[in-house]
Amino acid sequence: MSISTPLTKRDAKKERLRLRLLRHHLPIAIVSLLAGAGLYGSLPGHDWISKVSMSSAYVSLALIGLTLAVGPWRTIMKQKMPVSQDLRRDLGIWAGITGLLHTVVGINVHLRGRPWLYFIYEHPERHAFPLRHDQFGFANESGLIASLLLAMLLATSNDWSLRRLGTPGWKKLQRWSYGMFALVVLHGILFQLVEKQRLPLVLTFAILAGCTLVLQGAGYLRRRRSFRG
Repeated sequence: MSISTPLTKRDAKKERLRLRLLRHHLPIAIVSLLAGAGLYGSLPGHDWISKVSMSSAYVSLALIGLTLAVGPWRTIMKQKMPVSQDLRRDLGIWAGITGLLHTVVGINVHLRGRPWLYFIYEHPERHAFPLRHDQFGFANESGLIASLLLAMLLATSNDWSLRRLGTPGWKKLQRWSYGMFALVVLHGILFQLVEKQRLPLVLTFAILAGCTLVLQGAGYLRRRRSFRG
């Protein structure tokens, strides 16, 4: 009869990565691709850039919502909250990938070949302040800041960053995810107005954002009750 030997630290890391790839990354990638393809096919028109931009935006919003839902759900279910969770991290990685894809593609939708006009006026001399401060400008500027925060969160979603920054510093950095989500919601609302979006897409956006906010609120109330108890 063979006696199993404990895994070395290196082997344990490989096994953890293998399980994350099979249990998290592969299913998330497949579902994201299918959801994006379904959205792409449901959108009218033949402009593939606009359709990829729109479908990746909604997939990213859903993944951001799921990432932010993991913590409150564990709180509601009275489960212990570790510093870093693989499921939350892996959802966040795919939220970052799809969100940055939306940014790269989306910046080519309205002003093909002139992406700087998303943020400054075409004739800045006609304006007291060259940075766009109309509805279209605010929509793009909030999206740009959200994308930069998303890129920062994606770049630090790893064990090396956690060890390098230490638990307090890493958690402080990751809390920017709430600000990022707020900017994503603002960006989405403004673009619903700019593009006069169809009702089904408006409702989809409202449901995704609303469910995230409700779950965050429920988790917050649960934590307050536990502290008082």
